[in-house]
Amino acid sequence: MGSISIEAGAPTVNKVPLARFIQVVDGGRPPRRADRSVGGTLPVRALRYCEPVSAASAFGWHVFLPRRFQLLWDGCEVSWRLPGMDDFLPLRSIHYPGFPEVFDRVAPEDARGYAQPFLAASVQVGTVQVWPGSIAQTAPGWSLLVRPVANLPRPSGYELYEGIIETDGWFAGLFTNIRLTRTGAPIDFDEDVPFMQVQPVRRIDYDDARLNDIRVDADIGALTEDDWDRYRDTVVKPNAAPQRRRGAYAARVRKAGAVHRSEAAEGGA
Repeated sequence: MGSISIEAGAPTVNKVPLARFIQVVDGGRPPRRADRSVGGTLPVRALRYCEPVSAASAFGWHVFLPRRFQLLWDGCEVSWRLPGMDDFLPLRSIHYPGFPEVFDRVAPEDARGYAQPFLAASVQVGTVQVWPGSIAQTAPGWSLLVRPVANLPRPSGYELYEGIIETDGWFAGLFTNIRLTRTGAPIDFDEDVPFMQVQPVRRIDYDDARLNDIRVDADIGALTEDDWDRYRDTVVKPNAAPQRRRGAYAARVRKAGAVHRSEAAEGGA
């Protein structure tokens, strides 16, 4: 199934994208490609010289909350509050304000009444399910790893659980679960910063047969002559050079990436 792109003129059918996001709930920022600087929060030194950090930061997409809200946990019960509300209310399962009515106006008759909740308390104490208001779909054979935002300091008061959703077949809200870690004080959730990061993974890459294909050598004596040659190229030669070039790894990886993109473009021409 192709995606529809509506610009000037008639709709055109494009190739299936790796990931498609449908922003079902109005408000807030739509999902977008994660960036190497994590919205400008990454130190310039790390951005310039530490390719592993900046590459991990840009891997996937950032997902935002459409509303600002607060949770309050007393160690047993969870309560919630939106801006403008004076009091916290006990949390069971709630919708985004006005969303069920919007959903039912748009949905086919047999889907009406099935709007998905915004927040839902879990049977596990101190755990809440959160829906940022998006539905995701991936290309066949691809899933989404839902995780905290890479290289962004963790928010105060809660932790995100990580999970893999097989979004090439499961078509519903892009949910995640959070574990509250602070009691007795409001925990803020902001719509201006990424709430979570989703990253594409092939189903074959987390299959047990693939992950069980591992070898662990017990001591340094297992290093072969070929291993030592690679170690010399990676560690010894750069550090022994009189004028060591800072950021050599980043430059090499970026050059290899440019070559790969050029070859891919030529192959697709």
